[in-house]
Amino acid sequence: MSLRINAEAPNFTTSTTEGEINFHDWIGDGWAVLFSHPKDFTPVCTTELGYMAGLKPEFDKRNCKVIGLSVDPVSDHEAWVKDIEETQGHAVNYPLIGDPGLEVAKLYDMLPDEAGDSSEGRTAADNATVRSVFLIGPDKRIKAMLTYPMSTGRNFDEVLRLLDSCQLTAAHQVATPVNWKQGEDVIIVPAVSDEEARKRYPDGWQSPKPYIRIVPQPQ
Repeated sequence: MSLRINAEAPNFTTSTTEGEINFHDWIGDGWAVLFSHPKDFTPVCTTELGYMAGLKPEFDKRNCKVIGLSVDPVSDHEAWVKDIEETQGHAVNYPLIGDPGLEVAKLYDMLPDEAGDSSEGRTAADNATVRSVFLIGPDKRIKAMLTYPMSTGRNFDEVLRLLDSCQLTAAHQVATPVNWKQGEDVIIVPAVSDEEARKRYPDGWQSPKPYIRIVPQPQ
């Protein structure tokens, strides 16, 4: 199964460090970030899980749940989170999915079918492609995907910025320009006609070209 932006996020029921969940039910009516790892007790992933734990209150403010996945059993996760707290200074405060049968990794197109059906005996290098971030909206559709190599730690501040952009777009039909940050000017999307834009933005907009309409960020 090949996943694309706006495809429905595949649903599943599985065990986590916080009990069994049905993924879509767990998301509820808010947003969610699912981020994956090739194996427990790997150095880069250890730093990522700890940083995300410290940043989680910012996701909470945005009605966005956080969940991790690693291609190992939940029992291994429970030992790993102790190392994460000790070395990173933050206790993991979100569920970690156990995926010892590789089902979720395959469902999210991070491992091929021929990868087998067990994490046992597989190294982090065998699972190197299980390094993706999925941003999922309240409609259970994938709004964004990011995939990193094992050697590069992910930038979760960027994931938070991405969430802000997607939520703003969903609410106001605007797009965010390069390197946009919360509070900066945005762009009216082409799907909004000039007539409709004048109703929404009676003070007008900056237009260096007819197809670029810049306005202050809507509140």
